[in-house]
Amino acid sequence: MSRPYGFFYALIILFLLFSPPALLAIEADSTHVAENDHHHFNYFLNSGKRGERLFKGLTRIKTDVTSCVSCHNIEYIDTLNWNPSAMDIAGTYADKSIAEFKSVLMSPLGKKMEASHVGYTYSDEELGYIKSYLVQLKEDTLHEAKPKVNNLIVFFFLGALLTMALIDLFFTKKIKYKFIPILIFVLAFGYQINMLADGAMALGRKQNYQPAQPIKFSHKVHVTGNKIDCRYCHTTADESKSAGIPHVNLCMNCHIIVREGPNSGKFEINKIIKAVENNTSVEWVRIHQLPDHVFFSHAQHANVGKRECQECHGPVEEMDVIKQVEDLSMGWCLDCHDKTAVDFQANGYYSNGFKKLHEDLAAGVIDSVRVTDIGGRECARCHY
Repeated sequence: MSRPYGFFYALIILFLLFSPPALLAIEADSTHVAENDHHHFNYFLNSGKRGERLFKGLTRIKTDVTSCVSCHNIEYIDTLNWNPSAMDIAGTYADKSIAEFKSVLMSPLGKKMEASHVGYTYSDEELGYIKSYLVQLKEDTLHEAKPKVNNLIVFFFLGALLTMALIDLFFTKKIKYKFIPILIFVLAFGYQINMLADGAMALGRKQNYQPAQPIKFSHKVHVTGNKIDCRYCHTTADESKSAGIPHVNLCMNCHIIVREGPNSGKFEINKIIKAVENNTSVEWVRIHQLPDHVFFSHAQHANVGKRECQECHGPVEEMDVIKQVEDLSMGWCLDCHDKTAVDFQANGYYSNGFKKLHEDLAAGVIDSVRVTDIGGRECARCHY
């Protein structure tokens, strides 16, 4: 096509596009699309994207209803949000029918949820969009921990630095003063050794570890609020190596009656009921865990030693989300053994044996007996 004809046809196309009849047709089609989609979405969005925008409150027409994401977080957070996360909702309701989903959302039974969902009037179509988004969420992971490469980068950078220092020291000899590459080598190599030592000692340690649990269980609510003793749930703390994780049947001793919590409503408690009905266990994430080569007995510390739970686990009664407070290192344990005095006179466990220590204590040779004095620093006590 020659240039004059091409230019002529282009003018015709532009005229047709921007003529009043064409503009009216485009406007009418847009109005039709907007009416079909309740003025909320762009026509090209798929159902999952429309559901995501609804969930996040990113609609074209603003409403007075609080967006779902205001209460139900999408990304992982390290603080307790009593409302179920988007992933929790996805796992519970993604396979439900629209009618069931609508019933729960629009006509909730629990007081907590009823108060939060006042004024919600989603259509079946909009609920279908939200459900599509939840199905998509169920298939995707919400939180992926990114590997920390900072230390690795520093380690290899120092390796390159000390390599260049050695090359210059023995081969190129570009630097006039020899003490400079020697100093660089010593500092870089020393820092690498320190990094390796810190990394090795940190293996298996999880200080400040605070993972999300399958059920939002608050020690603060149960221990401080409801005055439940630790040993009521952790029944084997006085008799076993492990304190034990309570079975859901023990939870039902209370929750057979208590079916709605003041903070989380019925959602979290329903997980316990579902586990009981399906005869399945709750997959709690263990927080306090020592390496395999370490022996530790709760019975020896909680029962015999009369130690309080908080001495190792921190102020658990104040925690909504439990975390590991201490580093549980060998140095931390030995320091406790060095400082902790044993109640030789009142504790019947120590009445037999330890004759010399009893005699020295009675004669005033020593004023107290510490854990270290009865083998608290013997390697075989913890490593055998």
